[in-house]
Amino acid sequence: MSSVDIVEIEKIQEETPTIRSLFFEWGKKFKAGQFVMIWIPGVDEVPMAISKEDFDFITVKKRGDATETLHEMEPGQKIGVRGPYGNGYDIKREKILIVTGGCGGASLMEAVHFAEDKDIEVVTCLGAKTEEELLFRDRFSDMTELRVATDDGSAGHHGFVTDLAKKVICEEDIDLVLTCGPEIMMKKVFEICVARDIQIQASLERYMKCGIGICDSCTIDGKQVCLDGPVFTGDELKEMDEFGKFERTKEGRLVEL
Repeated sequence: MSSVDIVEIEKIQEETPTIRSLFFEWGKKFKAGQFVMIWIPGVDEVPMAISKEDFDFITVKKRGDATETLHEMEPGQKIGVRGPYGNGYDIKREKILIVTGGCGGASLMEAVHFAEDKDIEVVTCLGAKTEEELLFRDRFSDMTELRVATDDGSAGHHGFVTDLAKKVICEEDIDLVLTCGPEIMMKKVFEICVARDIQIQASLERYMKCGIGICDSCTIDGKQVCLDGPVFTGDELKEMDEFGKFERTKEGRLVEL
């Protein structure tokens, strides 16, 4: 197990009413799509996607005790960072479609930076329940061709982001789809890609305790998300009966998504 690096929060950026980013100087190299374990002293340790702008940063949505505490923290306070872990996105295509919703943009932002550096064309379909919850809208707009969908119609396409993604896939020559967000969303994107014979890579999220393959709490159909993922290819997803259907509780029980 790698050691925990103690870092100081340099700044905090409120992204949406429920999502914020915490910036800090960590300095380790990582690949787009990899994750780190974030230690909140006295509370818990949780997996987070990591990105980089002027500082390294994690993007946090309120979900439980650990994320609630991260939402209460201020610049100057300290957290622990362990990693990076897992694999990342394999970006070797001419035109990429990104499909994301919820907090999924946190995993994909570094992939966008990589594509921009390599002059790879990127179209982004960004979805949320309502306009104020669209994560990284300005960032995606600056670096990619952005399409927006909201469930309530407050911005862009009125409906699910998967419907918007299907339209883009049908109308444009997409070589590869990258997706991260709610698993039910990703399952639909996967089905669209399979029907069109388009390569897809999806970043999965599972309950995780160790991040290094010891606890086996993040298992999905015999694969460990921390070691074999978090990014999986379309061929790997085809072999997963649990994908888009079930997740595991802290106790290891399978429950429907």
